[in-house]
Amino acid sequence: MSHQSRFNRLFGADGKCFDVAIDHGFFNENVFLPGIENLEAAVRTVVAAGPDAIQLTTGQARLLQQLPGRQKPSLVLRVDVANIYGKTLPTTPFSRMIEEAALQAVQHDAACVCVNLFQIPGAPIVHDHCVDNICRLKVECDRYGMPMMIEPLVFQPNEKSGGYMVDGDENKIMPLVRQAVELGASIIKADPTDDVSLYHRVVEVACGIPVLVRGGGRVSDEEILKRTKALMDQGVAGIVYGRNVIQHPNPRGITRALMAVVHDGATPEAALAFLS
Repeated sequence: MSHQSRFNRLFGADGKCFDVAIDHGFFNENVFLPGIENLEAAVRTVVAAGPDAIQLTTGQARLLQQLPGRQKPSLVLRVDVANIYGKTLPTTPFSRMIEEAALQAVQHDAACVCVNLFQIPGAPIVHDHCVDNICRLKVECDRYGMPMMIEPLVFQPNEKSGGYMVDGDENKIMPLVRQAVELGASIIKADPTDDVSLYHRVVEVACGIPVLVRGGGRVSDEEILKRTKALMDQGVAGIVYGRNVIQHPNPRGITRALMAVVHDGATPEAALAFLS
């Protein structure tokens, strides 16, 4: 199977994609588990809502792929694990890739793999791990025709609010996105900028590689829909949201609302109707 044929399974005919990330259990943090304690139920709920893709790990991909039918979301396979999300950095921080990641993705019938590119204050060794992971993964992905989604993440200092706090400075996000592109990304999955109106600069520096934007922590329905619309209007190819779906009281409704924004250009006000 070619790279393009898998690409076509991930993106709609309009070139847009909404990927729901529910791979958070991979990272050994209790704070990531609310909403996915029963992952099988969470997967079924998200599948019923009908996003373009669901992001899972090799240990849990079966929960999606064992479901019958041809219309279920495509699989994005998370292929690296890290220990850098706590309030303090561990003595030995790491980011490690699973073995023969692209082959495992083929075996799971994934449409794409996803790998991190971290930039963490006080932990340059993790950036080194990520670059090494990506350089090795690129060769494997080319061998198997597997698209490689790179996730360039700029952290604020861990002690500020744990390692999942985004540094939304576009002057830090842009060079890391460009490094991901230069390393061979097929797709970029990046954080929003603090000033969302500047996101077209991130899209530009990605040089034609489609950019999907991360959702980050849970926010109000109005805020996530308004932000998504502003990002789509600046040329992003879609979104990758996790907690704003799985921790929502109506995961199906918010997924349909976001799909309307991503694929139909719906206004935030119109999209809210899916939640009423």
